[in-house]
Amino acid sequence: MSVTIIGAETTLLRFPLAGPTGGSGITAVDVIVVDLADSDGNTGTGFSYVLGGGGDTVAATASSLLERFVRGRPAIPPPALWRLLADSLNRLGRGTGYLAIAAIDVAAWDRQAKAARMPLYAALGGTARAMPVYGSGGFGPTQAPDSAVERARAYVAMGCTAVKLRVAGNRADLARLRAVREALPDHVDLMADANEKCDLARAQWLAGACAEFGLLWLEEPLPVADTGGYAALARTAPVPIAAGEHHQGLVELAALLDDRSVAVLQPDLAMIGGITESMRVATVAEHYGLSVSPHFLPALYVHLACAAPSVRWLEHFPLLEPLFADPVTLAADGTLAPSEVPGHGLRWADGVRERYRVAG
Repeated sequence: MSVTIIGAETTLLRFPLAGPTGGSGITAVDVIVVDLADSDGNTGTGFSYVLGGGGDTVAATASSLLERFVRGRPAIPPPALWRLLADSLNRLGRGTGYLAIAAIDVAAWDRQAKAARMPLYAALGGTARAMPVYGSGGFGPTQAPDSAVERARAYVAMGCTAVKLRVAGNRADLARLRAVREALPDHVDLMADANEKCDLARAQWLAGACAEFGLLWLEEPLPVADTGGYAALARTAPVPIAAGEHHQGLVELAALLDDRSVAVLQPDLAMIGGITESMRVATVAEHYGLSVSPHFLPALYVHLACAAPSVRWLEHFPLLEPLFADPVTLAADGTLAPSEVPGHGLRWADGVRERYRVAG
């Protein structure tokens, strides 16, 4: 007798932040939660998110997809469910659909791994390994050099062997980068994130100016749609280029892969469409000899890293982590190992779903 999905629900949370955060200066995050339950008593919880508002649209899309394709139907493997949901967007476009699919996909993997009584990394076909985590939270594009140094030193004290600063594409960036580089031990790597703030000319200048700091990568110097700009930049940049957190699905990364425009791919759970598509990105990246460093959520993405050797770094940027019961704790060497409990191991903190739930 086949297992049926008997429960499939969507909840929208609106999580206020303490102040403007990251290179984009966001002040709140909409979190779309999906809960699944099957006829054998197994459950799964998943989530997606929108930075800066609009989560109600994603939540409505998730509810529609659950009603049309999940609730009351046989439980099928997450990759098959992902294809079914993605195919339904043929006349709608990826847009909010991929953000909604992400929440459903995470819940589907959590349920399947729990049903198999194994941690998510094992359900994905991986074996446990500890992954290096770089420090990314607490940096800003207008931050004073001494403030950036203080934050970077705090990450080194946590064991991190790399930190990522925010840059704006102007000369003030150089003083900040230089101060941090000079303050940190030689074994600590440095990255910089421009958050799409440059045009091609400014990106070429910035990449050249960053050469003296030996950046591990320069992240998103150009807008996501400027595929030709990335190709042109890659031909001259003396530092590796990273991108991917704003791309939706492997299909939007194809041109960057074909042109060898980036050295590091950075899938974002929500934008890329969940764990299933993140795994596809990591598999294709391995074929091209590229590294993967997922955006945010190290406690979830460490499971992907265990199943995909192309994943080389995880990012410590504690944005959604206060919503979960167990904080991300790094080992003394700055690495993170996966949870060994069945499923992905993320549990909602007591009361957060009630406190931040958006009525209706």
